[in-house]
Amino acid sequence: MTVNTDRAPATPHGQLLPMPARLSVTPADRHPGPLDGAWWPRSRDLPTELLALTATLDHLWGRITRVTVNPRFWPTVPRKVPVAGHLVHVGWFDEQDAHDLLLLSYTVGRWDLLVVPPETDPAAAARLMAAAADPRNTSTASALMADEAAGDPQTGSPTALPRSAARA
Repeated sequence: MTVNTDRAPATPHGQLLPMPARLSVTPADRHPGPLDGAWWPRSRDLPTELLALTATLDHLWGRITRVTVNPRFWPTVPRKVPVAGHLVHVGWFDEQDAHDLLLLSYTVGRWDLLVVPPETDPAAAARLMAAAADPRNTSTASALMADEAAGDPQTGSPTALPRSAARA
């Protein structure tokens, strides 16, 4: 039996744990394009969402040390986020692609993830995540968002992306 819940699991001490990150990454043995995958956060609460994301990525890519975002879609951008015994430094740049999240690690390097807006329809999010993780992808994060907002090229059907999220 499988049980799905929107509530975060708790530790034995009653502390809530972050929900697992919704993440799709380019296969490690493939040369990636401008994006290394996609991340679909559950909210616009960047400190909480980064906790789940970096906890997942620390195991995949090594210790994440720094994250940068464009503050356009994030109401609060913290300077540091405590994650599993270390601090992740957070920076923001207005010039950075509004739909891109940059991650740095001392051990492996740099990754760029498409940030799928939390309010995106699940079908549209699945298409965006698959496209961003495709090693043949040559589009930027904002270009993928614009393509999705224009309609699904395979079916010709409009998508359920919020209009504000598609504008970069």
